[in-house]
Amino acid sequence: MESQNKHTDEENEMIEREYQALLDVYLHSNHRRKVEIIEKAFRFAKRAHQGVRRRSGEPYILHPIAVARIVAQEIGLGSTSICASLLHDVVEDTDYTVEDIENLFSPKIAQIVDGLTKISGGVFGEKAKASAQAENFRKLLLTMSEDIRVVLIKMADRLHNMRTLGSMPAGKQLKIAGETQYIYAPLANRLGLYAIKTELEDLSFKYEHPDSYKQIEDKLEKSKQERNELFSMFSKPILESLDKLGIKYEVHDRIKSIYSIWRKMQAKNIPFEEVFDLLALRIIFDTENDSEEKKICWSIYSAITDIYKPHPERTRDWISTPKANGYEALHLTVMGPLGQWIEVQIRSRRMDDIAEKGFAAHWKYKTGEKDDSELEKWLQTIKELLENPEPNAIDFLDTFKLNLFASEIFVFTPKGDIHTLPQGATVLDFAFSLHTDLGLQCIGAKVNHKLEPLSHQLNSGDQVEIITSKKQKPNADWINLVKTARARAKIRSIFKKEYKAFIKKGEHELEHFLDGINQTATPENLEKIMEHFSVTKKEELFYRIGKGSLNLDELIKTVFKEKSQNKWMKYWKLQFGKSNDNQQEASATEKQEPGKVDQKKPLKLTEDVTYRIADCCSPIPGDDILGFMDNDGKYVVHKRQCPVAMKLKSNFGERICSAVWETHKVLSFPATIEIKGIDEIGILGKIIQVISDEYAVNVSKVSIETFDGIFEGRITVYVHDVDDVTNLCMNIMKINGINSVMRVENDK
Repeated sequence: MESQNKHTDEENEMIEREYQALLDVYLHSNHRRKVEIIEKAFRFAKRAHQGVRRRSGEPYILHPIAVARIVAQEIGLGSTSICASLLHDVVEDTDYTVEDIENLFSPKIAQIVDGLTKISGGVFGEKAKASAQAENFRKLLLTMSEDIRVVLIKMADRLHNMRTLGSMPAGKQLKIAGETQYIYAPLANRLGLYAIKTELEDLSFKYEHPDSYKQIEDKLEKSKQERNELFSMFSKPILESLDKLGIKYEVHDRIKSIYSIWRKMQAKNIPFEEVFDLLALRIIFDTENDSEEKKICWSIYSAITDIYKPHPERTRDWISTPKANGYEALHLTVMGPLGQWIEVQIRSRRMDDIAEKGFAAHWKYKTGEKDDSELEKWLQTIKELLENPEPNAIDFLDTFKLNLFASEIFVFTPKGDIHTLPQGATVLDFAFSLHTDLGLQCIGAKVNHKLEPLSHQLNSGDQVEIITSKKQKPNADWINLVKTARARAKIRSIFKKEYKAFIKKGEHELEHFLDGINQTATPENLEKIMEHFSVTKKEELFYRIGKGSLNLDELIKTVFKEKSQNKWMKYWKLQFGKSNDNQQEASATEKQEPGKVDQKKPLKLTEDVTYRIADCCSPIPGDDILGFMDNDGKYVVHKRQCPVAMKLKSNFGERICSAVWETHKVLSFPATIEIKGIDEIGILGKIIQVISDEYAVNVSKVSIETFDGIFEGRITVYVHDVDDVTNLCMNIMKINGINSVMRVENDK
């Protein structure tokens, strides 16, 4: 954002045109006509941002107008939210204060604007300064717990920023896209903003994997006519049957999002052409009596299954038991006319409104009685988390993230009351969800009348009776038994002092151990140790060492053993070798202050640049990658879709930069290939022959298992880039008996 000359006449006309478009949306809504206060907010914001421009060069005021339009049109909020959207950057970017907003408009508008205003400093001390992003998010949640409109407007703000992300430098694009994917898309889903969640995911994917995005987009366009013909053929008999029911309805086709298609291709290692559930049919019907909705849904279901055979395990009844984000619908999957499975979604107009606009529509349909929905319960959980926050903002963000679960299970009490929990929740989670005292005194449960321990994972439909004892005392290790943010927060608050003491003890013991083997607790060593013990946080590592649950002697034979030197390892020794001269030279030339990353220029990975390949995702040339500057000022290279990288982008965006490979065909990198097929005599020899004879690459590890005539194997080879792996996989697939070949994460 930068200041320039005042707006031109042409720009002023454009600003007025966009504002009128916003007003038209508002006037066509069901909200009360409070045009005067919206007009006042617009004129005030326009004066406040006069002469200021976005990075793209357009007048800045166009951004608040666009946010307000999303709030009105795509979320369905009213005048208070529209005013707050128009004013949301005034306090942050001008000399006006929250008090000015309150005096000129209203306390409610001022409260929402304050919640939307970013903060510059942390309140949790030095650690929090490492991530202003996480701290900003915590402040957003504090205000959200008082007024949900804060986070709904923030969603609109983030959506418009993502729509206009092209004008940002590559490093900033990765930071914002990563943060969006990590927190904002799951949060949009949790609030029932499905359309916004889908667009946020697609836009994040577009900037993180532009080539893959373009390829899928082109293939969707090329197959459009074929899909239209299938939709017409599939829907024709359904429409005829629905007409006979005498209901008022409309039918739409729904195409799977680009990000969802890519995710399925990655998960199943299949090409675009083998993603068979691209198309879905959505039926939306009108009824004046909400009590008739369920009956009509099942009537439509019956009419469809008279025509097409349903898949027995893919019927989803979210009418009887709505999703935790308020979503209601009846889904079924049927065998289409050309032998492919097609999903059909059945919704009333009310259900569709809630599915598209989430919480705002959820409020719209309230009947006045106390709302006991899952969304209200979730907001209450957020309030509880904020009462006892984690010691630093990043930990708080992680705890909050636990509650943004996508998959839910439905569990019943002995009296038949239903409760929603995340997939993988345990008996102990359920106890804490009912009441803190039940959780603290829980010794087990009867699950479907069978005695089960605290750690037992629950399944949808389980009936659970919690068993308690006054003699029961909570154990700090309970933290490893729970899945929900509520349970974790309660356990941590009880054992905060004990937890800190064990952390301090563990840190001291690790330093003493490393000193004994002539090593130090460098970030690189700590990362390797955490990886060995499958721990994601330093504090958790120190805690488990302090508790005595980890055997440090293992590290002598694994993490710190001497490894054989191939060409690739020699290169790394050159860059990160034991020689003091080499280390001094590297640090003198390359070490920078963490955070001083030039996000405008990509990091070029050449033999002259010191960098380290992340063990968590093991990228090779050809992968979409990014660079992260660690505490020593050295770059660690991750795949862009790596879960660790996602978290880094969200918490340490200023230390992220885009990166490009310039080392391939010079260096070799390890890649692991997973092969599955029919177990035949000599098949391993044929595979090795293709690898060694045709590609002349080194094999470092082979692991093969056979059972019932099927074999599965993993082979780690040294390659130059992704093209080598792709060609290798294609040629191995040509061998008779091979069923699938795919690249997986390197074996550790």
